[in-house]
Amino acid sequence: MNDGILDEAYERLHRTGPEFQGWLSNHGPMAVEALVRHGHQSRVHRWLDGYLGRLDEVPRGLHPIDDWRAALGDVKRAGDWLTYFDRQLRERPWREVLGTWWPRLLPGIAAGATHGVIRVGHAVRALDLDGENRQRLTELSQALGYWASRWQPVPGADRLLTGDPDLPGTDDIDVDAALAGLPRIDDQTGGVRDRLVRLPGVPRWQPALTTVRPARNPAEAERGLTSLVYRASLDYLRFGHAEPVMLVHAVTAPTAVLRTLPALDRGLWAPSFAAAWAATAAMTSVYAPTDGIAPPTVTPATPAEVFARAARHGDEHVVKLADAVLDAHAVSGDDRLLTAPGYAGQLI
Repeated sequence: MNDGILDEAYERLHRTGPEFQGWLSNHGPMAVEALVRHGHQSRVHRWLDGYLGRLDEVPRGLHPIDDWRAALGDVKRAGDWLTYFDRQLRERPWREVLGTWWPRLLPGIAAGATHGVIRVGHAVRALDLDGENRQRLTELSQALGYWASRWQPVPGADRLLTGDPDLPGTDDIDVDAALAGLPRIDDQTGGVRDRLVRLPGVPRWQPALTTVRPARNPAEAERGLTSLVYRASLDYLRFGHAEPVMLVHAVTAPTAVLRTLPALDRGLWAPSFAAAWAATAAMTSVYAPTDGIAPPTVTPATPAEVFARAARHGDEHVVKLADAVLDAHAVSGDDRLLTAPGYAGQLI
């Protein structure tokens, strides 16, 4: 489908590290995959010409990963993690590596402001739809390595991910009500890492997080994820004005998880939904204002036109949001979703 353009883009990007300017995420692999997926191959190399100059080189390793548990979340070991997963994916089938590491990485879904899981979701889609080759396997290895090096839990989400049957909750998974009931941190300053550590100090955070009980079966997990992406997309229209970049991740993180489900054992679907819910809840609680505003008016367009506008805009967050909401629109048919990328384009 990509006529080699995506693989060429990966070749250029794999000379760069997963972060730059301290700890900003390298969005290049995610953005170019979305551009190619929606038929905008002609923009990829020109877009990269303008983006690559911002990036850092691939980080050097210190020593091989031996105790992986001790190395999780140690960004100083980023180079070691990249080397580790490169070797893993040369020696074992990619679905086997993903199946082994997904449950290990999932509790740290907040990694890099959720960019770890988002990059993995794009890499898995490329492999799943286009087939495997060296460039796509390398991309998955770098995505997994990034997630491992920045591994960071959402405070209070451990019981959700283990499927604790004693958690309170309703009989039905009501994502809409759960999102509406999320509290906000009082001090909304600083970066995402500063904000996440404030969540345990919010009295209503833990009960709000566990309002969504664990899914009882894979089908319920898939429905919950689909609903989560849909509702988070609508919430962007109400809250995006406050943090137009960071609130994109409340949509793109669960989208990445949803896209990865077909490549996973169905036994992993329920904890995947739990982790995605925790990620979206956290991003909402630390970035969204308490009161939303009326959704904006954006010129109506077809899905293809919506993505074309995002591609012309060129910002990586606008491109990725368009990519995500088009998936949600294809399932729901709700045209309100199609206004989100245009709104993001106005804000960013």
